[in-house]
Amino acid sequence: MPVVIAASVEHGEVLLALFIIIASAKVMAEIFERLRQPAVVGEILAGVVIGPSVLGWVQPSELIAIIAEVGVIFLLFMVGLETKPQDIFRVGKRAFLVGTLGVAFPFVAGYAIASFWGGSFVEAMFIGAALVATSVGITARVLASMGLLDRETSRIILGAAVIDDVLGLIILSVVSAVGTGGVDFGALAWTAGLAVLFTVIVGLFGSKLMTSLAPGITSLRMSKPFFNIGLILCFGLSVMSLYFGVAAIIGAFLAGMALAEATEENHKMHQLTNGVTEFLVPFFLVNIGMQLNLSVFRDASVVALALIVTLLAVVTKFIGGGLGAWGMTRREMAQVGVGMIPRGEVGVVVAQIGLGLAAISQQFFAAVLFMAVATTLIAPPLIKLCFAEDKDRDGIPDPMTEEDVSDDFARIG
Repeated sequence: MPVVIAASVEHGEVLLALFIIIASAKVMAEIFERLRQPAVVGEILAGVVIGPSVLGWVQPSELIAIIAEVGVIFLLFMVGLETKPQDIFRVGKRAFLVGTLGVAFPFVAGYAIASFWGGSFVEAMFIGAALVATSVGITARVLASMGLLDRETSRIILGAAVIDDVLGLIILSVVSAVGTGGVDFGALAWTAGLAVLFTVIVGLFGSKLMTSLAPGITSLRMSKPFFNIGLILCFGLSVMSLYFGVAAIIGAFLAGMALAEATEENHKMHQLTNGVTEFLVPFFLVNIGMQLNLSVFRDASVVALALIVTLLAVVTKFIGGGLGAWGMTRREMAQVGVGMIPRGEVGVVVAQIGLGLAAISQQFFAAVLFMAVATTLIAPPLIKLCFAEDKDRDGIPDPMTEEDVSDDFARIG
């Protein structure tokens, strides 16, 4: 009997935490929508408020992290549903330049500032790696809410993010190996090759395969067959992507792309996926906010370092991404640049790896953590500002409701 009671209490605590997260996220999202600011900013700040830094109502946990991961997987799956493969390949060269320069500039800047601040070679490498990868989930969320996923600049950002992730993986592998005492270049080349091969093959042939299989899938007797097969594909490619060395969200994005051209079923898929996404994505955003521990910023030197790292993170991604889009209009270059700014959970993961290997100090860890959350908060208003003219030209109302987003997905599809 005591075991049953203990289990009930534990389950109650979990449900209470989930209730606080979803309620606070939606309340803050509503407040920010009324202020004509991106809802994602409010949802991230909700995590700061209810997390350890302020009220302490909810503590980061493995369960919340798992739900957050599933949330961002669904977000990128839905974005993939709006991204036809030929649209990505059409901007492939430019996306490659954006991804490459958007990696090179931040890495060099992060390495330089950490060295200047007295960090060791390994610390400088980790700070550079933490500034590299873009959290495309944040940008995708904002662009989806504005109904602008079909823009050329949006496709460049999404394509660059995939390239960004592969390059970031290679850099992180090298840095982690240096932190543990050696680099196996053979294993590194093998992993990088598999990651690139997996991404290219799924991107090139996944859509053709699923389009040819669509009539057979819809004839299955299960309830909502195309949606269920889509879920299997989403999680299957997410798992495979991890084994091939890229982030799970890249697999989810590729799964969505594979289904994007099955136009007859696309609308139904959107309607069903949208409800799941609206439930799960706030956990991803709130979890980012909960990672920030404000107590470490009582030291003025840590505050100064965090501000400098954040400034460099914003400027180098903006410049690198913008230069990669050279040849487009200045406004479009700016759109690409700001779309690559948020680091989100990616920066947090790199910092945690460095801390776990005892490769970076608490000072640098705090600075990177602040940068990851700050760039995630800074990016949405900038994205909204840079894309405002496109939205107004299409006559898309502001703010968008969840129903508006669903209808707009249907319009594009």
